[in-house]
Formats: sequence, C-alpha cells, structure tokens
Amino acid sequence: MLKSATRKPALERSDAPEVKYGLPREVIFCRGCVMSNQRPSSIPEFRHRPDRQGAKYLHLDEEGVCDACRYAQRKETIDWTRREQELLALLDRYRRSDGAYDCLVPGSGGKDSAYAAHLLKYTYGMHPLTVTWPPILYTDYGWKNFQNWIEVGGFDNVTFKPNGRVHRLLTRLAIEHLLHPFQTFILGQKNLAPKVALRYQIPLVFFGEPEAEYGSPIAETASSLRDTSYYTMRHLDELYLAGLPLPELMERHQLSLNDFMAYLPADAEELARSNIEVHYMGYYIKWTPQEAYYYAVEHTGFQARPFRTEGTYSKYNSIDDKIDDLHYYTTHIKFGLGRASYDASQEIRNKHLTREEGIALVRRFDGEQPGRYVREVLEALGLTVERFMELCDEFRSPHLWTREGGRWSLRHEVA
Repeated sequence: MLKSATRKPALERSDAPEVKYGLPREVIFCRGCVMSNQRPSSIPEFRHRPDRQGAKYLHLDEEGVCDACRYAQRKETIDWTRREQELLALLDRYRRSDGAYDCLVPGSGGKDSAYAAHLLKYTYGMHPLTVTWPPILYTDYGWKNFQNWIEVGGFDNVTFKPNGRVHRLLTRLAIEHLLHPFQTFILGQKNLAPKVALRYQIPLVFFGEPEAEYGSPIAETASSLRDTSYYTMRHLDELYLAGLPLPELMERHQLSLNDFMAYLPADAEELARSNIEVHYMGYYIKWTPQEAYYYAVEHTGFQARPFRTEGTYSKYNSIDDKIDDLHYYTTHIKFGLGRASYDASQEIRNKHLTREEGIALVRRFDGEQPGRYVREVLEALGLTVERFMELCDEFRSPHLWTREGGRWSLRHEVA
C-alpha cells in the first residue's frame, strides 16, 4: 500500500533559492520508491550541455508515483511467454549458419551484459560478438569479471581502447564543465556498438534493460527498439563533448576531428541504409538485476566486490570502473540522489526491500564521500582532491542544498 504524500511545499517566490540545470523547483519524492523528481532521465550524451538544455527529469503521476515504479507494476501484467516468442521470431530471421556473427552485445563484463550474451548464445543459439569500451580504470575484480566473461562464459570479443591522452583530457573536462566523471564511459558504452555492427555487418545489437527500468519515460517501453536519437547523428555542429561544442573543443585544445571520432555516434543515414536494429533484451525477458547477478555468477564466473560499495549497501552493481564511486557521488551533489537512492529504489520496485528499509539505507549511506579510489582517479586525470571538492561546491543547486556552520546539508530528504 502506498504511503502518504511526500510532497515538499515550495518556497515563496521572494525567498526561493536558485535552481540549476532546469531541475524541478519543487522536490517531490515518489510514494512507491525513494527516488525524487530530481532524477535526470536519459538524454543523448553527445548533446549534454552545462545548462542541461532540453533535459527531462523523473515524471511522477497525479498519484505521486514515478514512471519507474509504474513500469515495474506493468511488468507484472506482461505476457512474458508471448514476448519470448516475439524474441524467438526475431532471432530466427537473423540466425546464421555460415560462421558469421548474427548479433552483437556491448559490455565490459558486468552482470547485465554477461546475462544477455549468455542467453543469446547458449539458450537461443545465436552467435554473438561481444564489444567492450573499457572502463577508465578497471578495478581488480572488474578486470577479473571481464576476463571471466570471455574465458568462462565463452565469447569472442572486440575491445576498443581509445587514445589515453584524449580520454583523460575529455574526462577531466567533463568533470570541470559538467561535474560528470562518467561521461566518456557512457559515450563509448552507448555509441560503440552500432558502429562496430556497421563495420562487421551484424544486423542485431542487444543492450540489456531499457532505461525506463530506472526512470526514463515509460513510453519508451512500447517497443523493443532503442530510440535512434541516442546513438546517431546528422551534423557535427550539433555535438557537445565535455560540455563544449565540438568545434570549440578542437580549436581550444588543438586536436583534430580524428581524435574525437571514437566518442561520436554513428552517422544516421549510414545506419539507416544498413537496416541494423538496436534492441533491449529487457523488452523480451523480464529483467531483474538481482537475478541477472545470480545468473552471471553461475554461468560466467562473475564475482561481487569483496567489500561494500561506498555510497551504498550493495556489492555487485557498477563495480568494474574505479571512477564509478566518484560518479555516484557527483549525482548526489547535482541532484540530491546518491548511489543508495538508485540501488534501493530498484530493489523496492522488485520487492526485495520495503520502502521503509530503503529509506533507512538511503539515510545511512547516500552521499558517502568516496575514499578508496578517489585520489588515484583524480591524479590520473590531473586533478587534485581539493580542486574536485571546490567543483562539487560550485555545482550544488541552491534549491537542494544549504550550508550552515561550514557544513552542507540537503534541504529535502526522503521520508
């Protein structure tokens, strides 16, 4: 049963603090999970500007329930046997017996890519090529999981390692201009697979779960196909990297277009001519992250972290990159939502936690400052911890944060 309203009264206009990034002024928490309407929805990462122009945020309906919770409810009514039959019909059209690859699965060895690739090959008889845009700095266990994915799981793999000097520069600039240390990884993770499919003439690309699982508009679940706006472009002048227009970035840092091609999406016209389709496996198979974890452990040798992840209570989500912990810390700074909020919301929707338990976990762990890898990561990027913390203070939105006695605190907390 849903709890009482979690709406926070808006401040009067005369004393209302500044709102950054086009965020909703009034902070409202979902009645079903512990997420607020400050959570950003997915946008094409190559159009990400400092002011987040055009960005959308988590939608809550008139009953105060978010799209992610509504989608979780809808999943209970879907005929998953029928959806699997749709998947089988799709795969039957493209399955090959001439030794060529017939589908492609992007991933770095995490639980979701391991689950998707293994199902396609060993349950459905497909011949996937796995493709990896590697983390900025692998964790020891993340590197082991990647190796196990290929060696234990049994897959061919193409790994694309971008120019290290450019990669470090773009990651540092994304922190300085967007407070977004994960942007370069997201760009590669989302854009590489369709481009590799073009080069190898592979007709199907499969990502795992749709973004609607976590709060993107529920309308995106009407089809298995990923919206092409996420991974195609028509004009170079529409692109932003690290918060800067591409031409300005090239001129300011004396770099060529070639230096940035790895980060750019596929050409829209070329991809349309190819008839390549990009699908979500989560449209056809009921996707539960915890079940994907158990499956990956059993079939591909996946291992959780040997210790609790900073900023949350879990050990198996997003653990392959040393910059992961920093990324979730910055989401807490910009949107008031840290890693525990994301993890607990997902587990509440999947009935692995109650909302009360989720609230307790958020209050205990959300916004915990990362310490294990932060200095190593920042030194690799040419930043000091002191400069990073200065940037964090600059990027806090006043409508979310207040400072008293030299300490920052959130104006609104889930209840």
